[in-house]
This record gives sequence, structure tokens and C-alpha cells, in this order.
Amino acid sequence: MLAVRGDGHVVGSVSGGCIEDDLIDRVRRQGIEQTKPEAVKYGISAEEAHRFGLPCGGTIRLVLEPLTRESGIAALCAALESGRLVARTLDMTTGEARLEPAQATDGVLFDEKRFLTIHGPRYRMLVIGAGQLSWYLCSIAVGLDYQVTVCDPREEYTEEWDVPGTTIVRTMPDDTVMDMKLDERCAVVALTHDPKLDDLALMEALKTLAFYVGALGSRRNNAARRERLKEFDLSDAELARLHGSVGIYIGSRTPPRSPCRFSRK
Repeated sequence: MLAVRGDGHVVGSVSGGCIEDDLIDRVRRQGIEQTKPEAVKYGISAEEAHRFGLPCGGTIRLVLEPLTRESGIAALCAALESGRLVARTLDMTTGEARLEPAQATDGVLFDEKRFLTIHGPRYRMLVIGAGQLSWYLCSIAVGLDYQVTVCDPREEYTEEWDVPGTTIVRTMPDDTVMDMKLDERCAVVALTHDPKLDDLALMEALKTLAFYVGALGSRRNNAARRERLKEFDLSDAELARLHGSVGIYIGSRTPPRSPCRFSRK
């Protein structure tokens, strides 16, 4: 998604290359003259594909929408600020847009007459524990544009936490889960290996709409964990949602190699 102002100032991206430059040049030369949305294609011919950085011969189709009162941008911004997940349907003939509640699994739809896009809060991840394993997981999650919260009431861990783009909290895990009001776009991963902390988070997280709830531990430890969680009035269906062990088996037998620095005299 790309927003272009009348003077050519832009925010966002649609290709990371020459298509942005072409749109900016068009606006600077002609201004924003259109009054209704239109669909355009880039890269139809081999010459255009090369010019716009599409060497494999593909095409990019864009919907160009002039922002008017009918666009309802103020209402969209208000929905986003309130944390709502909404579907915005743009009428290609009239330029009018309407907002409706959306589901986490909804996606983009374009059928020449309407253009439906999904807007809302980023996917969120709550990680219990601020240890080294959490450091690796959170670094990956931030790169995937998750909004990451790390919960660990142990000061000896949180004082050294240094993953950019994450939020660290020292509240108790069960309180953190309830405060975050987890929805279908949330994941919870418990990594402390301490039942006093992990179980507190899991007993609340399994009652939420979070699409993924998992915990570190062997199959034996996770079986014992499920037995403990039964004491917290969790149903069989809720317990069945627990993923464990978390992670993907990659056959490794050694820890990750720490970065080394060498100097020469």
C-alpha cells in the first residue's frame, strides 16, 4: 500500500522499485486529477517488465484511489486506533467505501467492481520468559512484523533484555494475558521452563481466542503440564489447543554458535 501526496511525498510501498517512481512522477507532472478509483497494470510487455523491475515477466495490478469524503479515511483511522479489525470495501464505480467487521482469516478481494482490503492491529505475540531462547524467537517475530510483548517478573532476566522492537513487562503472566485481551491474531509461547510462570500464562491463554498457544518442554513434561492444568477447570477442548513441544525438529545436537570477534595486531 502506498500513499502519494500532491507534491509527490510518499509513505509505504507497492514494489520497492520503479513503480513508485513512476507514480510519483505522474503526480508531480499531472497532479491528482482522477475523481474515481481505477485499476492499472504494470509489466504487461517485456519492455515494461524490464523497466519496472519485473524481469520474470510478471505483472503488478494496482488500484489507484483518490481520497475524497466518500473514502471514509477518518472512520478507518478511528477503527484502527480503537484496535478493531475491519474490512474496507471500495466501490470502484462511485468511490464510496464502507467498513464492516472482519475475521482474522479474511484477505484481499478484487472483482473489478469492488476492492476489499483488511485493516487492523498487527499480529501480536506474547512470550513468557526473557531468556536466551526468547531472544532468538523474538528476533524472528519482530522481523515478521509481530507486535511482541515479553513477560518475565524475574528482574535478573529483564534487566539484560535488549531485543529492539519488543516490549518487556514484569507483571505476572496470568495478569498479562488478561490485560492484553488476546484475540484471533495473537500467539502465546511459554519459554521459562518454570511451571510457576508458564502454567499461569497457559491457564488463561487457553481460554482466549489466540490462534496459537504453546509451551517449551519434552513430550513427558507437556503431558505432566496438561495434568496440572486440569486442576484449573480447563476443558478437554481447551487443553487440546496446547501445542507442545513448541518448535520444529531440525536434528541439531549443539547450541547456536556465539558470535566471535577477532583482532589483529
